[in-house]
Amino acid sequence: MQQNFMDTREDPLSLDRIRNVLIRLEDTIIFGIIERAQFALNARIYQRGAFKELTDTGFDGSWLEWFLKEIETFHAKARRYTSPDEYPFSKDLPPPLLPPLSFPKILYQHPNCVDLNVNPSILSFYTRTVVPRITHRATLELAARNRAKGIIGDAEYEDDGNYGSAATLDVELLQAISKRVHYGKFVSESKFQSNPAAFVPHILRKDRNALGDLITKPAVERAVLNRLGKKASHYGADIGMDGEVKKSPKTIPRRRMSSTRSPQVDTQARDLPKTDSALSSDGTLVEESEEEHSEWKIDVEEVKHLYEKWIIPLTKEVEVEYLIHRLDGLTEEQIDALRQQGDAQPTEGASRPPTTTTS
Repeated sequence: MQQNFMDTREDPLSLDRIRNVLIRLEDTIIFGIIERAQFALNARIYQRGAFKELTDTGFDGSWLEWFLKEIETFHAKARRYTSPDEYPFSKDLPPPLLPPLSFPKILYQHPNCVDLNVNPSILSFYTRTVVPRITHRATLELAARNRAKGIIGDAEYEDDGNYGSAATLDVELLQAISKRVHYGKFVSESKFQSNPAAFVPHILRKDRNALGDLITKPAVERAVLNRLGKKASHYGADIGMDGEVKKSPKTIPRRRMSSTRSPQVDTQARDLPKTDSALSSDGTLVEESEEEHSEWKIDVEEVKHLYEKWIIPLTKEVEVEYLIHRLDGLTEEQIDALRQQGDAQPTEGASRPPTTTTS
C-alpha cells in the first residue's frame, strides 16, 4: 500500500513507516530496471532536438523530456505534486483541477526558501550512466543481430525503435528513484525531531560533514545492499514454464583423471581459461565439463552498484541539505529551545517524540 499522508492513525515520521516505504520502493525500482533492460539503449530518445516531429511543434528538448512533460502535465492536473513526497521533473506545470487536499504539516520549509528538488541531477545521471549500464545486454544482442544482417560499424548499435515503450519505462523508473531519493527529507526530519540538540550546533556552523556523520548508519546501508542483492537475484531470475529457474550450459575446465596428479595441480586446473582443451602449467591435458548456471534478466551487481554508488549518496546529500536549512526563519528563542531538547551527544536507539509537526 502506498504512503497516505491523510491517514492520521500512524505517525508519518515514524522510522518504521519510512523504512517500509523505502523497502517497497526497492521492489518498484528493481522491477523497473528489469523492464527497461529488455530494450536497447535507444540513445536517440535522450538527445535534445533529435526528433524533427518535436522541434516542429516548438519543443526543443529530448523525447524523454517531452514524455515527462506530457505525463506530468496530466499528473499535475490530478494534484499529484501537491503530495509532500512527490517532485516533478518538468517546469511550468498546470495547477490541479481538483481542490487541494489538506495535508498535515510534516516537513519544515521556510516560506522564503525554494523547495529542494534534485530531479535535474537524477535525470542527468540516469540518462548518462544508469540506462547504458542496465541495457548493455539488450544493446549487444541488437548489435549481434545487425551484424548477422550485414550491418557493421556504428550502425550495429542503432536503436531498436521502441521509443514509446522505452520512454514509458524510463518515466516510471525515474519517478520511483525520485521518490526514494527525496524521502531523505523525511528521514532527516524524523532524526532531527528525535534529538534536536545533536543537530543544532552543526546546522548553525553549516557543517555538512558532521551532519552526514549523524545520519549515516553503515550497518543499515550494508543491510540495504544485502537485501537488494537477494531481491534482485530472486526477481531477476528467468523462470521457465515449469516454474523453475532457466538454466544454460556453462563450460568449466576439468582435470583429466590421473593417479599422479597433486592437489596443487588440481587447483591450477580449475583456474584455467575456458577452452576446448588446454595444457596446465605441468603439461597435463585439461578437458572441459558441462555445468549449468541460472539465467538472469538483470545483473544483480548492477542493482547493488546503482544503490551503493548513486542512490544512497544522493539521498544523503538531500538529507544533509534539508538539515542545513532546518533552522531557517526561526528566532533565537526557538533555536535555544531546540538546543535543550535531546542529547547533544546522541546514543544509538534514541526514540523520537510523538509530535509530527515542525516549528
